[in-house]
Amino acid sequence: MRHYDQLTLEQRYHLYALCKMGKSEKEMAEELGVHSSTISRELRRNWRKKGYRPEQAHKKAMTRRKKARRPSKWTSLVTCFVEKMLREDLSPEKVSGRLYKCCRLRFSPESIYQHI
Repeated sequence: MRHYDQLTLEQRYHLYALCKMGKSEKEMAEELGVHSSTISRELRRNWRKKGYRPEQAHKKAMTRRKKARRPSKWTSLVTCFVEKMLREDLSPEKVSGRLYKCCRLRFSPESIYQHI
């Protein structure tokens, strides 16, 4: 069992039913197959005056997930720069260093290898 799982909409409906039955957080976690901290976090984030609402909880979770994603640093300008340096026979390690030196952009040599 992992320490942190994102619940599916189905699991949230199941959690709702378990809440209505008066189950403890530990019992709910065991039944859903997740860590008890996942249940605790889910209920803390999504408990309102009317209790736990699975549909609203899922929408909020999807919004948080979208906000958490960082936009890619691989812009067309970076791609052109990297490809130009590679055509000049610089290694991905050297390209990585140049990107940081001239543009303060951190790209690992591994991400440059993956780009190739």
